[in-house]
Amino acid sequence: MAEQILQVEHLEKYYQKKYVLHDINFHVDKGEVVTLLGPSGSGKSTLIRCLNGLEEYQQGTITFEGEQINPTEKNWQQIRQKIGMVFQSYDLFPNLTVMDNILLGPTKVQKQDKFAAKKEALDLLERVGLEDYANAYPRELSGGQKQRVAIVRALALHPDFMLFDEVTASLDPEMVRGILNIIQDLADVDHMTMIVVTHEMNFAQQIADRVIFLEDGHILEQTPSKQFFSATQTKRAQAFLDSMDF
Repeated sequence: MAEQILQVEHLEKYYQKKYVLHDINFHVDKGEVVTLLGPSGSGKSTLIRCLNGLEEYQQGTITFEGEQINPTEKNWQQIRQKIGMVFQSYDLFPNLTVMDNILLGPTKVQKQDKFAAKKEALDLLERVGLEDYANAYPRELSGGQKQRVAIVRALALHPDFMLFDEVTASLDPEMVRGILNIIQDLADVDHMTMIVVTHEMNFAQQIADRVIFLEDGHILEQTPSKQFFSATQTKRAQAFLDSMDF
């Protein structure tokens, strides 16, 4: 039986009387890649931000690595070291070099040895093809390069679970493939447990073990990837796929 790393039960989020997420239930097994699909405004980004404590939720439970999360800021600070997240907006500190951006979490938060953390950071930069940019500043990098640094920064904390939120959405088309290849490598080589929010349907079909399809804050489908892309369970999901160019 597969080991569950994450379980979400009856999650609810709303603003005043408007539901953003309603009765969300799913789990993620260790080593599994789950893609969150759905139209814009369906709640995908809000959901994964709830999983990292960046959005508050009003009801429901999140259990991570066998322990139910007590959603206080202090607890989330500890959990974020195990649940890495990469955003479409990079969120690098412009006044710090690439290396200093990467080392900030490991040395300041986790108190890792700086020499060892720097060596690992260099290895990670080499893995994503940026070993020559350790002393560069974010303003000197392209969008694709910034996103690679953001991925390295998250990996440097040794997370058990990664969340990717539309990480290619703001990139030029020719830069998208490089980022997707890195995520694919994390799945194939590292067997990293991941939730990936994406509008890249070919990539989702290639990388996902399972697909969760959302609309209007509800989960309409959660099925194995092969089944979702060959025989969706709902007309709405099929209409969504028909609207995508892939």
